[in-house]
Amino acid sequence: MKHRLSFANLNLLKGNIVEIIVDAGIEFSLEMMEEYEQFLACHINHEFCVLVNRVNEYSYSYEVQLSIASNEKLKAIAVVNYSQQSKESTNKMNKLRSIDGWNLTAFSGEAMGREKALSWLEKESEGIK
Repeated sequence: MKHRLSFANLNLLKGNIVEIIVDAGIEFSLEMMEEYEQFLACHINHEFCVLVNRVNEYSYSYEVQLSIASNEKLKAIAVVNYSQQSKESTNKMNKLRSIDGWNLTAFSGEAMGREKALSWLEKESEGIK
């Protein structure tokens, strides 16, 4: 099921997986994060996994970097990177938030990366009710 936020497309996939595709060229702000969190609160009432499909280039505000993916129901995050810049951004954020013990795995957009990410998330989401 597809949904449109003011800054991104969200796809509710099988296995309690939410795919997010953020629009190109934006800076992901606290207001956008609140909109995203509100969507999750309205549509998901159980544990879930997120597929961050970084097909577009965008950035995160520092405040978002410190607070994104803090949802207590979030079980795993897969990030599919299509460029060196997005890979570096993912690594930077993962390092910044390493104390949080994220269950995050990054995948290359090349060589079936999205499919590999979905497969990994499906395994991580086993047992979610």
